Amino acid sequence: MARDEQALHDVVEHSAAILTAAGFPKMPARVLMALTASEAGGLTAQELSEQLGASAAAISGAVRYLQTIGIVRRLSQNGSRRDRYELPENAWYGALATESPIYGVLAAQGDAGVAAIDDPSSVGSARLAEMARFYRFLERRMPQLLEEWEAERRIPE
Repeated sequence: MARDEQALHDVVEHSAAILTAAGFPKMPARVLMALTASEAGGLTAQELSEQLGASAAAISGAVRYLQTIGIVRRLSQNGSRRDRYELPENAWYGALATESPIYGVLAAQGDAGVAAIDDPSSVGSARLAEMARFYRFLERRMPQLLEEWEAERRIPE
């Protein structure tokens, strides 16, 4: 079956746009999707720049962001000054696992907002309490969901 480069490009760009609409920064989303769809297992900054039509500075900032949140790793290439950027095997759910402390922090912020409003009949207070409850739920459930996903990954399709 022939590879449809235009269709693949469209998938990368549309997926990145969906991630961006959900709050993910635009250029990191584009880089993440380009790496996800890459057959090479990784790409250099120059390859990313050419593929995405983006400046070297934009690519640099995007990979730095993705490295910070643990979705991309940088590997040196022997005999070359260029680094290669790759996704770890568990990139999609690994980031959730490393970011899970944020759920507790967000829950605590919801609690702090409820305390600051100090009015049980306040609509804002009710929304903040619901936010805190939701993030506590995620914090409790995330480890189990990640274990379930790991088991699911082992089942051949």
